[in-house]
Amino acid sequence: MFLEKFSSQINDTIVVSAKQGSDFAKNISNDFNPIHDPLNKRFCVPGDLLFALAVERNGISEIMNFHFSGLVSADTPLIFPSKFGDKTTIVDERGKQYLEIEQIGPRFPNNIHVEQLIKAYVRFSGHNFPHILVPLMAEKGVMINPKRPLVIYQSMSLEFDRLNFTKPSLQLSHTNLDVEDKRGNADLHFEIFDGDEVVGHGVKHLILSGLRPYQQLAIDDMVAAYLESQSVHHKT
Repeated sequence: MFLEKFSSQINDTIVVSAKQGSDFAKNISNDFNPIHDPLNKRFCVPGDLLFALAVERNGISEIMNFHFSGLVSADTPLIFPSKFGDKTTIVDERGKQYLEIEQIGPRFPNNIHVEQLIKAYVRFSGHNFPHILVPLMAEKGVMINPKRPLVIYQSMSLEFDRLNFTKPSLQLSHTNLDVEDKRGNADLHFEIFDGDEVVGHGVKHLILSGLRPYQQLAIDDMVAAYLESQSVHHKT
């Protein structure tokens, strides 16, 4: 599988280094969130990588719910069960929980098409900023802290009409941002296609912290810095 270089097996645990997590974010998701920079003191493993590792091991179900309950630091030994139940938790060696997975309905084992779905989802997910979140924040007149941007991946759900797809892709359908004081709850709804046919749908939920009044110049600077990081990386 294409995920082999983004994690390491150590005894009975899965470990993701800062470089592995950052490489996944930048090269697979095209996600340049500063929190996935390997030199960032607040570095955390991309939630999309945890999702991908779980699906790689267990395949997919008609309905899948993923709830993230903690940020995974670099080199944290994670325990992935050899067999997933209806509800499965991913924990570290001390029992601290980071991800809960709920599965409903028939299951479809991992194969080349499931791998394509993983890639399609994480590419879609990696485009949250600036393409989706900036227009949402502008509409509500708020923005994240440009000096310390914090967007937390809280949960994601997938629901399929059928599992025997061969050319999966995702398209954004609609979005919503609810603002309460300095906190925002964003829902990004999407449809899952097999070629031209809709075969499922899903929603990704994000928490935006440290909100403040929208300032166009500050947003422009933040977006420019983000896009510059992308450009520099892809040229190297």
